[in-house]
Amino acid sequence: MRKCFFLLVVVLISVYSVKSQQMFNDYSGIDIGNPKLKGEFKFDEEIQKFIVSGAGYNIWFERDEFYFVSQKVEGDFIMTCNLKFIGEGVDPHRKIGLMIRNSYAEDAVYMDGAIHGDGLTSLQYRVNKGAETLEKSLEKKEIPEIVQLERKGSEFVFRISKNGQPLHEVAKVTLKMNQNVFAGMFVGSHNVDVLETGEFWNVRIERPAAEGISGYENPSPSRLEILDVETGFREVIYETETHIEAPNWSRNGKFLIYNSEGKLYHFELKKKAPKVIDSGFATANNNDHGISFNGKKLAISNHTEENGQSHSIIYTMPVKGGTPKRVTDLGPSYWHGWSPDDEWLTYCAERNGNYDVYKISSKGGKEIRLTTADGLDDGPEYSPDGKYIYFNSTRTGTMEIWRMKPDGSEQEQITDDKFQNWFAHPSPDGKKLIMISYHPEVPANSHPHNKHVMLRLMDIESGDLKVAAFLYGGQGTINVPSWSPDSKKVAFVSYTY
Repeated sequence: MRKCFFLLVVVLISVYSVKSQQMFNDYSGIDIGNPKLKGEFKFDEEIQKFIVSGAGYNIWFERDEFYFVSQKVEGDFIMTCNLKFIGEGVDPHRKIGLMIRNSYAEDAVYMDGAIHGDGLTSLQYRVNKGAETLEKSLEKKEIPEIVQLERKGSEFVFRISKNGQPLHEVAKVTLKMNQNVFAGMFVGSHNVDVLETGEFWNVRIERPAAEGISGYENPSPSRLEILDVETGFREVIYETETHIEAPNWSRNGKFLIYNSEGKLYHFELKKKAPKVIDSGFATANNNDHGISFNGKKLAISNHTEENGQSHSIIYTMPVKGGTPKRVTDLGPSYWHGWSPDDEWLTYCAERNGNYDVYKISSKGGKEIRLTTADGLDDGPEYSPDGKYIYFNSTRTGTMEIWRMKPDGSEQEQITDDKFQNWFAHPSPDGKKLIMISYHPEVPANSHPHNKHVMLRLMDIESGDLKVAAFLYGGQGTINVPSWSPDSKKVAFVSYTY
């Protein structure tokens, strides 16, 4: 139940798309309502940012004038981006935001998440073609940094975030729209003689799984992304119809390692192309693997058949490939961390019906139990100075991040909020943690696929938490250490059906 693995392994080496920008190349721009001044957009491929300029009298009354950059989307989806105006602007009612629209007609049924120049934030919508625009606004004027629209059948939801806080709902509305709609970014100047310009980045359209679809039985297509933790920019470096999970960043910074359908893959960052790592007999690897601090070895968790049963066993092998060497005698055992001197491995294991944190010599031998609390203790990972092991635990009723000394002493809780927090990875410089957080309705002992999740950064010294990314994902997104060696970036996987 804990880990995703595949016993029937189909070797599918994903062919790198001629453009990792495929998701961005589907966008086109159009002036809605024939405004006096024509709009335009440019796409900066290096940082995957849209610069959009638009004019028009307004998006209001029975007809609209503005510039719209969109793509056609079918069914349910989630659209999220960062956005801001460029410059002071002319009219305080200039608008920037995301929109879902039935057609390009000036009087079409639509809904949007509109941010006005003066800070008014509102969900605008037109119920019927040619009808007057209606509005649901926040009382407090503020200019959010992140906007999200979600379509769930006939329900349309508008959410925002600012200053690294979780998304909160502005409003939602029920509308009759086509199965195929146009979704995208807009700019309107509220002045026919003025062009206004805005920037949109981290633009993502994600299609969630249908209700009841299991991510284990129906693996999703994947996007391999890199997050710059200082700027917040996310770069999609690879897209594939194959389900991939758990990227590790190499100690020399040149490549990633991830798993897919039981195999391990080496992903060269310069070439942006994967190749299979020879792992010998270990062809049922799950998403618990990682590179030693000296960069020479790889710890893996491979599902091994023994006495008519299959369970996860920890092995080590050369990082370039080779025959794995068994480390743990007992299973299930799921690797999560190397000690900085590469002498110890720490892992989650089920023994006598309870999941706890253990450690063992990287050469094998007798395992040492470090936690004994009831419930699930998981995701143990050493701090880069070797002074602590970070882990997540349900012992207080929710999944929270804890830490302890390497001998299991001085166990202390370091997160305490309404979210379910998993897999806290310390940065190589020891200053930050990155973790994946589920919403409260997800059971504390479960980290499923197919969920709205957040990547959150914690300052270790102050304990301050902020959201680094909103995405659709969960299991496989960031299970293992994935920081770049310079502590500036993190690799992760997002998913979309």
